[in-house]
Amino acid sequence: MLYFFQQFLNGLHMGAIYALLAFGYVLVNGVLHRTNLAHGAIFAFSGQTMILIAVFGWQVLWMTLPMTLAVAITATFAYAALTGLVLSRNVFEPLAKSSPNAIVVATLGVLLFLTELARISAQTHDFWLPPMLSTPVVFAEGGGYKVTLTVMQLLNCGLIVAALVASGLMLARTSFGRDWRAVSDDPAAAAMCGIDTSLVFRGAILLGTLCAALAGILAALYFGNIGFSSGLVFGLKILFVTAVGSYRSPVQAAIGAACFGIAESLWSGYFPIEWRDGWIFLFLVVMLVLRFSGGETLQSSRLNT
Repeated sequence: MLYFFQQFLNGLHMGAIYALLAFGYVLVNGVLHRTNLAHGAIFAFSGQTMILIAVFGWQVLWMTLPMTLAVAITATFAYAALTGLVLSRNVFEPLAKSSPNAIVVATLGVLLFLTELARISAQTHDFWLPPMLSTPVVFAEGGGYKVTLTVMQLLNCGLIVAALVASGLMLARTSFGRDWRAVSDDPAAAAMCGIDTSLVFRGAILLGTLCAALAGILAALYFGNIGFSSGLVFGLKILFVTAVGSYRSPVQAAIGAACFGIAESLWSGYFPIEWRDGWIFLFLVVMLVLRFSGGETLQSSRLNT
């Protein structure tokens, strides 16, 4: 049971990162209504950007570690905000009313561009941050086995929960949240009611981009490095998780993604880890097929009735 508890706690940490990514993805998908392959790329690009700026500040500018991290995090959020604005104005808005395949191809191009930009900037080298706040916090102990999480993991979970609660309350209780739901349901009707759909569109994409950036920064601080190709893997996982769950509710998508992170951690603890992604993707595909086939059967029975 202690070993199970340890894997569960590890899953809570990864689930929190997945939840933040899923929340941001549904925010963008709610107004875009198209598959966005660039979301995972922004996550990986933000983590890599933070690491590169931190390494530059530490090795070239001789900053202290807290100073270089503060500069790196601030600059990363600035890069992410700029990326979100460029995507919303130059990619998403011109293609929002076109074929869904156009958005898929465009965001795939953005994914490749951001991946190669990070790789070329790092000269194909892997830079690592030093371990930070790695002191273990013991939750349970027995028979010489300790169930622990590091201070960094707890800090990440706390920051993500705070960000999700604040964002969820904003969507539930502010005019922006009401406008986002209206645009998500029917943008033409929302425009007829006087809502500035372009402003809501850009605001949702910017907020979704910042969620991905925060997830990338926190993941980089914990792992110390993010691979150049990890954006595609994380993006596909979030895409399938939100497709199985709900595109209409960012909070529900975040909860589903957190459960997915726990399930992934339990698989890693009890089954061969090299088969983890393959079986996880297979499970999500099966759930996706069953969900939509069940919906079609229900709709057909209602029509017959």
